[in-house]
Amino acid sequence: MKKMIFPVVAVLLASCNPSDKQTTQQTAETQTETATTETAPSADSLQVDGITGATNVANASTFNGTLVIPPQHFAAITLPMGGIVKNLSLLPGTYVQKGKVLATLENPEFITLQQEYLDSRAQLEYLEAEYHRQQTLSQEEAASQKKLQQSKADYLSMKSRMQAAVAQLQLLGIQPEKLVGHGISPSLEIKAPISGYVSNLQANLGKFLDAGEPLCEIIDKSRMMVRLVAYEKDLENLEVGCPLLFHINGLGNTTFHGKLIAIGQEVDDTNRSIELYAEVTENNPLFRPGMYVSARMGKK
Repeated sequence: MKKMIFPVVAVLLASCNPSDKQTTQQTAETQTETATTETAPSADSLQVDGITGATNVANASTFNGTLVIPPQHFAAITLPMGGIVKNLSLLPGTYVQKGKVLATLENPEFITLQQEYLDSRAQLEYLEAEYHRQQTLSQEEAASQKKLQQSKADYLSMKSRMQAAVAQLQLLGIQPEKLVGHGISPSLEIKAPISGYVSNLQANLGKFLDAGEPLCEIIDKSRMMVRLVAYEKDLENLEVGCPLLFHINGLGNTTFHGKLIAIGQEVDDTNRSIELYAEVTENNPLFRPGMYVSARMGKK
């Protein structure tokens, strides 16, 4: 009897195994398809810009950029007249007040210009008096019209010459009236047009600087701005006046606030980007132009 039982059991096992294997395989395939469907992003939720390669994630509103100085708070100190640097009281990073003397220059032409003003001023006083005298004589018919006209021409010519000297001195920051009481100054003073921090110093003692050559730059950090980069796809979500939150690389997790004040009207041909400008609400002494910024629109 035992020899007949074992073959039957073997047959039963052989008949059950194919069904179990098929069921197990179907279950595994179903689980794999489910996992793939859950992890793979749909075409609606993830798009890639074919030109820039930027990923357009739904509801994404983060931007990168840098801290910048507004043009009204940035001054490049250039020389109206060339000369040799005689005195220099600057170091990069030092703070200077508006009107402070940054450097003094020596140039013989500066002395000549002052002399021309003083000479023309003195000559003008004489020619003006002579012209008025000729007018009086002409009315009394004691002088010819020719002398009157010559006197008038000399007076007007000297007047225009003095006015030219005054304009040149004013361009150099010199008040001509002060020369009458104080005399000729041997050196030209270069003064700060705004208050701020000195940067990009280009001079040293004894160096000759040509007219128009930069001496240094002054940056006023009291009104910092954020310059951000956006793309065409972001325009529909941007509006002047939108609040801004941003972080600065190197300043930890501190959150700063701002407001969007300008949206660029020209798209860059290379990367299809658009510039955004936002004013900064909080001023921080650690701010530096060029610091990297990561920002997003929103109040919180």
